[in-house]
Amino acid sequence: MQRALLLHSGGFTSRQWRKLSETLAPDFDVVAPDLLGYGESGPWPDGVPFHFRQDLDYVESLLGDGDDRVHLVGHSYGGFLALQLALRRPERVQAIAVYDPVAFGILDPVEDADAWNQLRLVKQTWDRDESGVDEAWLRAFIDWWNGAGAWDRLGEETRRAFRTMGWKVFQEVMSLAADRTDGATYATIAAPHSHPRRRDFAARRTPRRGEARRCAPECNRATDSGSRSHGTDLARGTRQ
Repeated sequence: MQRALLLHSGGFTSRQWRKLSETLAPDFDVVAPDLLGYGESGPWPDGVPFHFRQDLDYVESLLGDGDDRVHLVGHSYGGFLALQLALRRPERVQAIAVYDPVAFGILDPVEDADAWNQLRLVKQTWDRDESGVDEAWLRAFIDWWNGAGAWDRLGEETRRAFRTMGWKVFQEVMSLAADRTDGATYATIAAPHSHPRRRDFAARRTPRRGEARRCAPECNRATDSGSRSHGTDLARGTRQ
């Protein structure tokens, strides 16, 4: 049976994929891990540095020592990790379906100057308040990503979860923003891939390997049944 590796968004857990996992289960061996600092992986230690390469190393370890190829599915940060894994281990990837991958390196300094200027609005420091977290950063980031007032529209349970994992989310964002993997590099990915685009300004420039390239049927199904846009669940105050 083929394997499908489902990588969740930053700020969420593997529960994001529960419906898709059920859909794929009859035909795939589904692996939906909690990335470092989330869910069953336990919270990332406060104050301990983090870089996305640590999550990438963890995801790579899930491939095991065999030579089978896996289908990668990822949303947002998980989509970025899927693309990075395909670059690192191309011989182990059968197909890719990513949704709103935060591949900021593909943004052109000139053509996408507005997007870069928007990204620079994100505060570069984590300044803990009396509660031990930087809720001002969380509020500003969620509002930046999903629109003014998005943080206030979240349910208290969701805000509490973000406070718990805030330090990890902050460091994810900082290391992602500093990544310069460009479109030409992503274009070397040979595996069939699909990436529906909605409102993520980076995703609109995620490179394809030829206009005629089509994703495998399994990849298309994963895409159709996958996660929603960044803003949908947050604005509704739900967490999958």
